[in-house]
Amino acid sequence: MQTVDEALAKLQKSKFRSGFHLDEKNVKYIDEKGLDVIRSHAADFVAKRLAPAEIPNDGKQTPMRGHPVFVAQHACACCCRGCLNKWYRVPQGRALTESEQRRIVNLLMAWIEKEYRSKRNG
Repeated sequence: MQTVDEALAKLQKSKFRSGFHLDEKNVKYIDEKGLDVIRSHAADFVAKRLAPAEIPNDGKQTPMRGHPVFVAQHACACCCRGCLNKWYRVPQGRALTESEQRRIVNLLMAWIEKEYRSKRNG
């Protein structure tokens, strides 16, 4: 798997993936909760919605909005196992390892932190 910076650079070249951004509601939510809480939410979402070997609603389990992590999942192509396979060659049909889950969370948080800083300094 590529580095976080390599993944973010590749995602920026996709018209679809680069179209996702945190909105003011997301920024306020991060202001209220803090990045540590957002990271714990990301870990929980990944563990419950992406990590299992079989996901009955794969491809539809991640809302497009409503939480900063959901937006990041779409921006980073970590929204479903199909996208994880297409973008990062993570095989479908088996549970994600702890290491894979950690790497996904790190990628999501790097994107969130970058977006958050740009909105705060914008």
